[in-house]
Amino acid sequence: MTRKIALITGASRGLGRSAALHLARAGVEVIGTYNRSAEAAAETRREIEALGVRAAMLPFDADGGDVAAFAAALEQTLQGTFGRDSFDYLVNNAGLGVHASIAGTEPEQLDLLYRVHLRTPFVLTQTLSPRIAEGGAVLFVSSGLARFTLPGYAAYAAMKGAVEVLTRYAAQEFGPRGIRVNCLAPGAIATDFGGGAVRDNAELNARVARMTALGRVGAPEDIGAGVAALLDGGLGWMSGQRVELSGGQGL
Repeated sequence: MTRKIALITGASRGLGRSAALHLARAGVEVIGTYNRSAEAAAETRREIEALGVRAAMLPFDADGGDVAAFAAALEQTLQGTFGRDSFDYLVNNAGLGVHASIAGTEPEQLDLLYRVHLRTPFVLTQTLSPRIAEGGAVLFVSSGLARFTLPGYAAYAAMKGAVEVLTRYAAQEFGPRGIRVNCLAPGAIATDFGGGAVRDNAELNARVARMTALGRVGAPEDIGAGVAALLDGGLGWMSGQRVELSGGQGL
């Protein structure tokens, strides 16, 4: 039986790592990208392979990385490691956070958020779409902050709002190939994202928990399980949708 293959950007840590492990437990093989830490990427690869599926980790910088060169490296990896020329699932996960008011946001910060959260997912999906197998899926990652508001995240949330619009257009354009396109919007998660504030700041953690229906901050495992469910959990008739996993934050 030919196993499915998922390409996950930013798979060496946080939500991307959790998604990779959950998909691997479901029997999906993984190609992940990493930016800075080859050691963390190698450890994630070992954890995936320990679950009985093949894995590869490729370097890629979501802030201005050479997409054409990455596509060539991906082609070599697909053929050399997996014996295929296509993959099934694309997860546009890599990201970073900037905390600043509208008045305090520098143009360079705005440009950085645009490149990482909108331009690269757009161009990467555009470039790699011929290699996504028919019947496959694309998953963009947005944020609950595109629905509810917290001070200091206007620029970040605006980019994620654009990602949600992109999701609907991509679903329409890729639909004739049977490729589903959806968008996952996490709430506040206890990771090192944005300097680890939600994870490490006890006051912020408690404040978020109080505004969340399920009474706690989210964990990476909550989102990894959601990624696996959306891609490989039998939701084959869902496309063009925004799915929020926030525990009911900001209702």
